[in-house]
Amino acid sequence: MKKTLTSLLCAAVSLTLLSLACGEGNPPQVPQPLEDGGVLWTECSPEGAAEDCSQGESCRFIASYDRYLCVRACDPQAACEHPDAVCCPSADTDGEGGSCVPNGGCAPADAGTDDAGTDGGSTEETDGGDPEDGGSTPDDGGTIEEDAGTEPDAGTEPDAGTDAGTDGGSETDTDAGTDAGSDAGHTNIRVMASNLSSGNYQSYDPGHGIRLIKGVDPDIVLMQEFNYGNDSAADIRSLVDQIAPGFHYSRETGAQIPNGVISRWPIIESGQWPDPRVSNRDFAWARIDIPGPRDLWAVSVHLLTSSAGNRNGEAQAIVNEVRSQIPDDDYLIIGGDLNTDNFNESCFATFRQVVTTAGPHPADHNGNTGTNRNRNKPYDQILVDQDLRQYQQAVVIGSNTFPNGLVLDSRVYRPLSEIAPVQSGDSSASNMQHMGVVKDFLVPNF
Repeated sequence: MKKTLTSLLCAAVSLTLLSLACGEGNPPQVPQPLEDGGVLWTECSPEGAAEDCSQGESCRFIASYDRYLCVRACDPQAACEHPDAVCCPSADTDGEGGSCVPNGGCAPADAGTDDAGTDGGSTEETDGGDPEDGGSTPDDGGTIEEDAGTEPDAGTEPDAGTDAGTDGGSETDTDAGTDAGSDAGHTNIRVMASNLSSGNYQSYDPGHGIRLIKGVDPDIVLMQEFNYGNDSAADIRSLVDQIAPGFHYSRETGAQIPNGVISRWPIIESGQWPDPRVSNRDFAWARIDIPGPRDLWAVSVHLLTSSAGNRNGEAQAIVNEVRSQIPDDDYLIIGGDLNTDNFNESCFATFRQVVTTAGPHPADHNGNTGTNRNRNKPYDQILVDQDLRQYQQAVVIGSNTFPNGLVLDSRVYRPLSEIAPVQSGDSSASNMQHMGVVKDFLVPNF
């Protein structure tokens, strides 16, 4: 990703003023580098460094941004050419050399070797670092903020009183009444994976992501970077209501970039499973009372960008929780931002223990399955168990049909009138790093 000097200067001034105003409290979040045609930094991958980076640059993982950036070599004793960059010593040079990185991005170098895309599937990790996305907010010990929405459960008691911290592993159904829509027939369930935050602070404040979600009218949304306003209950309620008034939601609390679930149907239980590789978020799950006798478990995940090995370790942790917590007879969705470079990564083989991962995969109008900003990597996925996969159907929006699901890119979708209020530039907004993914399922009510 790139960042202009003007944007960098404004960000630095803003951060300074906030620091002076807030004293020694929690420091403001460091803005993400902008991809706006600047010449300072470009996002890269270790395998494609020669193609991604210019001559004289190397691809290095910047922990405080949780991504790889093209950086130039420098002498730690000398200043970088740019006023908004700092020469950060490299651990493997014993302080003799370094790289020019964004101000605020100079953190202790990772003790392990960059291995994105090269991990063979082992969950043994030699990384000594703890790469995080944009900060070091301590992890909350499992508390979930849950809003039951305005729609009561179809049973005789509302779900609003469900303890958000209740363990989801009980095989005893806590739903006191008859499941919604248990008469004969089928229900179409549209699921969307959404890491569609934009702007400098990994939030939905700018509105681009809200329009993209609203435009495809999903029933269940697996949310990442679930931030809005001051993240108060009223602010999050406002965000959900802008997407779909009265929908239910559950969301991590105490996380800097929380995961969560938004649902048309009541959330019976919700909680979070610890992510063993990062401290600023966990895996958020929700047990949803969809029409019919079986519940649907939605697990919203945001895996690390740092290495394929870390992602595989996270996948195994999720699989372990699924096996111990979720009844075999219920439906399962695992989805969100996997940050995977390709479909050959070991985490897909690990996930295959509990969900299906084989293609064909969702695509846009042009058949492109890439979901990152540059549309060349399968970052975002919706993975379901075989029980639910058998009911998958084409996503139909207006005159368009997507047989295997949709990768939503406002830059190529036509006509845009079918997905109003989406605007053509929404998918290319500042720091919009992902595309939305949509799948439809026609599930029996019996």
